[in-house]
Amino acid sequence: MGHIQAENLTLGYSSKKVIQGIDLNIQKGEFLSIIGPSGVGKSTLLMGFNATTSILGGNLNILGTNLGTIRYKELKVLRAKIGVIFQGFNLVSRLSVLDNIASGMLHRKPLLSSIIRHYSSQEYEEIYEYMKVVGIEQEALSRCDRLSGGQKQRVAIARAIAQRPEIILADEPISSLDPVSARSVLETLKNANEKYGITVVSNLHQLDYAREFCSRVIGLNGGRIVYDGPPDQLSPATVSQIYHKEHTDHNADICFSSPFASASLLPA
Repeated sequence: MGHIQAENLTLGYSSKKVIQGIDLNIQKGEFLSIIGPSGVGKSTLLMGFNATTSILGGNLNILGTNLGTIRYKELKVLRAKIGVIFQGFNLVSRLSVLDNIASGMLHRKPLLSSIIRHYSSQEYEEIYEYMKVVGIEQEALSRCDRLSGGQKQRVAIARAIAQRPEIILADEPISSLDPVSARSVLETLKNANEKYGITVVSNLHQLDYAREFCSRVIGLNGGRIVYDGPPDQLSPATVSQIYHKEHTDHNADICFSSPFASASLLPA
């Protein structure tokens, strides 16, 4: 069974259908990008993998768990296995790089140790490893509000890795970055993907980056998959079909600030 499996899946909000009747199977260790014009449902699909959008039809299984029947306690356990990276970074600005990365461990630390930010020697070693993986160890004690955008996103990636996730969902992780920083962030994600075997699913607007870094591309338009395959087989005709504007819905993508925003959408 794949890490992510969708069968005739329809996602949306209330009665509004955004993703319509798609089939998808994402295997462990893939680095996959969802591409397409703005408003076609890329974020809706991505965050559906974290149970943040409603299932209006079909089936969705994440890490062997059926999201259509999942209970809240089961959801908390599942989300601990899914790291989420947002374009807005979602860091605590006044805290150091080290403390922000360590926050990814909160689900597996005693409450008191988390509150007082006490780390064991083993945890310090682990945090330092993650800092080295993303190339931010020289800024370990710097406050995050003093970092560049690219540095902040690398901290966000390290925090996600600190969860020890099986899947990372990256929602437009480079949209606010300059080209040099964008490339550095994608190289960091690719490094994490290869080093830890984490399945990475990312939304990207930049087709060139998807071609360079991803092992697989999903082309989305009109709420449906119009391409699913390796990036080197994307023909000009297929690219034109993916980015054709006629069927886009500019209200389809919603920016999420928290992976826990829509727990109320789930069955009790």
